[in-house]
Amino acid sequence: MRRILLYYLLLILSPWPLYAQKVLSIKIDATINPASADFIHRAIDVAQKEQASCLLIHLNTPGGLLKSTRAIVSDILQSPVPIVVYVSPGGAHAGSAGVFITMAAHIAAMAPGTNIGAAHPVSSHGEMDTIMSAKATNDAIAFIKSIAAKRARNAAWAAEAVKNSVSLTESEALEYNVINLIASSEQELLSNIDGRTITVSSGTVTLHTKNATTRSLEMGWGEKMLNILSDPNVAYILFLLGLYGLIFELYSPGAIFPGIIGGISIILALYTMHTLPVNYAGLALIVFGVILFLLEIKIVSHGLLGIGGVISLLLGSMMLIRTDETWAVADLSWSVILTAVGVSALFFLFVIGMGLKAQRAKPAMGLEAMIGEVGQSLSELNPAGTVRMHGEIWKAISASGFIPEGKKVIVTGMLNWTLQVEPYNESSV
Repeated sequence: MRRILLYYLLLILSPWPLYAQKVLSIKIDATINPASADFIHRAIDVAQKEQASCLLIHLNTPGGLLKSTRAIVSDILQSPVPIVVYVSPGGAHAGSAGVFITMAAHIAAMAPGTNIGAAHPVSSHGEMDTIMSAKATNDAIAFIKSIAAKRARNAAWAAEAVKNSVSLTESEALEYNVINLIASSEQELLSNIDGRTITVSSGTVTLHTKNATTRSLEMGWGEKMLNILSDPNVAYILFLLGLYGLIFELYSPGAIFPGIIGGISIILALYTMHTLPVNYAGLALIVFGVILFLLEIKIVSHGLLGIGGVISLLLGSMMLIRTDETWAVADLSWSVILTAVGVSALFFLFVIGMGLKAQRAKPAMGLEAMIGEVGQSLSELNPAGTVRMHGEIWKAISASGFIPEGKKVIVTGMLNWTLQVEPYNESSV
């Protein structure tokens, strides 16, 4: 009986339940954008609900948007679950925004052959002016120093990474107290952090990760779509397609398909643009350029409206993404801009122009098609009589007086099913 009681006591006190701990793992292998921020926020919620020992973020990013980076850092600092950021695999890089995310983690680790740094603010189109650069740099330095102080990491190096774009290898990062450890694999990392005490927003927890089971969490279809749409080039193309589709539907009511595609495209573009640093002056210039193309079709301006449309569309495309967005590594490609402007100009000036000319062309069928046709008088027109037209006999009346029988006549109009004709002068044709 004593042995049985001792056995149950050992079962109760033994640490084996700790080995059943769970680790939630996600991968961020792209630029930091609203989709990344939403994914990490959701992963923290899932890790908390599943009572995971920690959330492991495999990070490989060249940087991203300031707004999204601040959202991620805020979520990490307030997380009730320990966050482990692991810059991996070998060859991975935690650049710009990645530096802030790595330093904000409760535990920061790197795989061999990785590097971290180069966090100097840049605009989405290159260098900023001196004042804007100074403001962005000072703001970023204050931001990263506050993160480093929170996690007891090297604030001096962090400031240098922002100010002078310095970078470190994994060994140097460990030496300079930028990260906590180097691990060759995920399992090695989990073994090395086992037993560490972490302070989170809800209190102090001890990690039990050595024999923990790891569950991977993937982006949902909505997050994957947002990740694709967060590319400014995609948003730009969708916006133009949306405009063209709606315009085509207005010119050809009942076509339906262009209207549906245009509506969906422009809604997706506008949804994406509210997550990007969009310059609404650039957006207005793009719309104005399209309007000028339409006016060129309707108004004879000898190409002036078309040239204005090209200039407006080009300037609007260049200005579409605000240039004061820190770490905005994703920008509009010049090849996409030039191609879109060229195709747009050709589309409006030639395709729609030819379509409108066809609409204005002389009707090929019906009574209106008789105007300008040449026939022959079957009787004297003085002024009324009959003529042969298209193998048919028509009543006719001469608008210019007497026309002898057998003469060629040309139709100038029609009144109450009676042709109005004049003598046909071949020498004037």
